[in-house]
Amino acid sequence: MEDWILKLTAVAIPAILAITLHEAAHGWMAQKLGDDTAARLGRVTFNPLRHIDPFGTVILPALMYFTTGFVFGWAKPVPVDFTRLHHPRRDMVWVALAGPGTNFLLALASAWGLARFGDMQGMFGAWLAATLTVSVLANVILMIFNMIPLPPLDGGRVAVGVLPDALAFPLARLERYGILILVFVLFLLPFVGRELGVNLDVFSWIMQPAIGWAINVLEFLTGPL
Repeated sequence: MEDWILKLTAVAIPAILAITLHEAAHGWMAQKLGDDTAARLGRVTFNPLRHIDPFGTVILPALMYFTTGFVFGWAKPVPVDFTRLHHPRRDMVWVALAGPGTNFLLALASAWGLARFGDMQGMFGAWLAATLTVSVLANVILMIFNMIPLPPLDGGRVAVGVLPDALAFPLARLERYGILILVFVLFLLPFVGRELGVNLDVFSWIMQPAIGWAINVLEFLTGPL
């Protein structure tokens, strides 16, 4: 029983922090740039409890980690009224980048801790190493996934903010279909590929090289993990 609890907390704690602090960062940056919508709703806080979605933040990431080794989830979205930002199009980029930027800092801090304390002995040492390892992976995956240039993901909002109008406007109109496109690409397309005996796992084509590159950057900055 104790071993099960240690394994669960080693996954749940870093996954919850990665997902919820990502959302809190969006609200914090929006407030700094003129929109206090999230602040008025009590969402500009780094208290994870204010951002947790029970299924998307806790249950799904834990189930996916133990069954697939991949961590995916979501928190309650932080509301942002982009029209209230000082410079809506430019500031939208900074608000979007705040979430992945927070994940990078969390991954960096976790990698630093893992490089220095990952070889501690005993039960606590094993738990700490597992927790920091999950934290590095969860934050890197969340950062890279959210930077896919498709609205409503953060990368899509960044792309809309920096691309010329001829490209930005059509991309922005995809936002209403963005989740459906993701579901098709991430889940339905690989399923069809398996049935046909063809590798159509586009997600792994994109994510795995990017994750490897990000881990190499972290190791360059902190030392071998």
